[in-house]
Amino acid sequence: MDRPRLEATAAKLVDDGKGILAADESTGTIAKRFQAVGVESTTATRLAYRTLLFTTPGLEESIGGVILFDETFRSKAPDGRTLPELLADHGIVPGIKVDQGAKRLAGHADEKATEGLDGLGERLAEYEALGAGFAKWRAVIGIGRAEDGTPLPSPACLEANAQALARYAAQCQEAGLVPIVEPEVLMDGDHGIGACERVTRRVLATVYDALRTQDVHLSGTLLKPSMVISGVGAAERAGPDEVARRTLAVLRDCVPASVPGIVFLSGGQGPEEATEHLRIMNTLGPVPWRLSFSYGRALQQPALQAWGGRTENLEAAQATLRRRAEANRAAASGRKATPA
Repeated sequence: MDRPRLEATAAKLVDDGKGILAADESTGTIAKRFQAVGVESTTATRLAYRTLLFTTPGLEESIGGVILFDETFRSKAPDGRTLPELLADHGIVPGIKVDQGAKRLAGHADEKATEGLDGLGERLAEYEALGAGFAKWRAVIGIGRAEDGTPLPSPACLEANAQALARYAAQCQEAGLVPIVEPEVLMDGDHGIGACERVTRRVLATVYDALRTQDVHLSGTLLKPSMVISGVGAAERAGPDEVARRTLAVLRDCVPASVPGIVFLSGGQGPEEATEHLRIMNTLGPVPWRLSFSYGRALQQPALQAWGGRTENLEAAQATLRRRAEANRAAASGRKATPA
């Protein structure tokens, strides 16, 4: 394990308020998002859209890394460079999603565990040779009750996902890639923010116990958590200040100071909402890690709508993406973005 290299890459991803653009949507997911704006999902349209994102002028000023899907990682821009090469040439670290999705957890029909450990070492070695600097693995944890009334998440769900995250992280570091550890507590449901806080504490405690057991070098990792937030169906949803305060309280109690950065997922929040939560957290006093972002829809959706599959909208879409990226970089420093 090359610890200095891992630490340098992790630091670069969140250097000076920069964050990560999550552009790792599967073919099925991007098809749904394209359909919502009237664009047919084909190999050509997917490439055109991703190229639009990655060639946005000045993107490297706010974005330190981009997470790619396998198809995107192997695609080439019109000038013949692979998309990872294009990103690297602009000082942006290419990353790759390596999990193979959340599948039904045996014995727990209402819960899921993420799969993809089979053959992972060989895949990681290939991606590293193709230019990847980091990888991502997402676990999904729901809050609620099973059909028999048992509270969720179950201990079995927490343990299965934590063990998979830890084994993935260890293999990443052995291959020279920084692992992004993503345990997402879903917003689905009508639970209040208190339930989310309790579950998030359990999730993070279990994940870090597993990472330590697998001897993962924490200084060469990044954490990608969900925020402590009310369920989308909650009768009363907590405001931004409470979200920020409770999220930081959990992180301070559960995340080791040796972790260099925490890059939040947006998890169904609107673009402005996710940015504001991040900004407030960065005003609440010193923390041992950089607090930044790894947003997908919260960065992309406005740009996708501005593009709408039309070549003549390319510059407008890129300008929209750059504004969202700049707003989040400002939020990662506790500031509001200066109006364009």
